[in-house]
Amino acid sequence: MLRTDLITIDPETVSGTPVFTGTRVPIKNLFDCLTGNYSLAEFLEDFPTVERAQAEAVLELAMKCLLPEYLHVQPAQIDFSFAHKPGHETAA
Repeated sequence: MLRTDLITIDPETVSGTPVFTGTRVPIKNLFDCLTGNYSLAEFLEDFPTVERAQAEAVLELAMKCLLPEYLHVQPAQIDFSFAHKPGHETAA
């Protein structure tokens, strides 16, 4: 089991899907809602066991994992070619 103050991954909880700590709400639900044009407020209304601070911290963590200024590399150093290979299409 992996548990932080933000995310828990436990085979006994939602089959090991990463969830917000202290809940059974998968982290993926946050990103699904936001990409589906739901606001953060709507997500929190639909999933009342998730606290605003938790959701904001997960979004900040994702930002720090993905943006070059947090990765300490220049954009040209990141190889995104995998995104254009067959089988790695992104949803429109």
